[in-house]
Amino acid sequence: MTDSDPRPGADPSASDAAVVPDLVARERRSDRPAVVDAARGRTHSYADVCTTAYKAGNVLRHLGVHDGARVAVEAAPAFQPLTTFLGSALLGAVTAFDAAPGTDARVVVVDARRESEFDLPPGSKLCAFGGAPDRADTTHWEGEVWSENPAFPPATYDPDAPVLAADGATHDHATLLDAARGAVDALDLTADDRVDLRAPLSDPRAVAAGVLAPLLAGGAVRLPVVGAEGGESGEADAAEAATAAVATGDSDPPDAPDVPTLWLADVSLSRSG
Repeated sequence: MTDSDPRPGADPSASDAAVVPDLVARERRSDRPAVVDAARGRTHSYADVCTTAYKAGNVLRHLGVHDGARVAVEAAPAFQPLTTFLGSALLGAVTAFDAAPGTDARVVVVDARRESEFDLPPGSKLCAFGGAPDRADTTHWEGEVWSENPAFPPATYDPDAPVLAADGATHDHATLLDAARGAVDALDLTADDRVDLRAPLSDPRAVAAGVLAPLLAGGAVRLPVVGAEGGESGEADAAEAATAAVATGDSDPPDAPDVPTLWLADVSLSRSG
């Protein structure tokens, strides 16, 4: 069991992380970039990501999420889904980056433009981001999260507990972090790297290598302006440009990468040791 009891200070890496919540421990709060949202021209610091994860976790708790509960999140490459996943992990819940109508997850988090697609069963709550919802019973992600109390009590987590679900399978903290460490090694990531997420969050390998790995290294997840896989619309500022990428490699042969790239086929979710 791992106790995630954060202490003040700032550490650019989290190489000893045993569970996903360790990536947003309080001592990791700093002004270093953690998420570069190139599509929206915003950079979020580790302080932003950690604090927003605590707030998102508290909002999810208010909506009925608890240890072992399921949270369905739209697989959009945006700050809100990423921090919702981290907030869900803080509660010991299991996130699926697959928000489809008909789900019975405890909370469903989607872009506000999809609100009308959902008529959830009793016990399930809808939360919308990216705009104010039309229905009174839909929670407004930004309206609630930004105003939520960031205080989050220390908790104990089991590294073998599931934290992510996809395609009928669940993946535990330890397996995902083991895959993330493999990605850190494969790309030789450091705290100065920005990893382009060129693969869908619905694939757990993309979450491990494209989200958890850069955070583990103390670097940044980069959400690119994508025209086509591996392609970038416009030129990025040098301070925000990708230094590495995680991509699907669906084309045959895969597109020639413009930066060191880890293909999903080379990401293993089988725990070593």
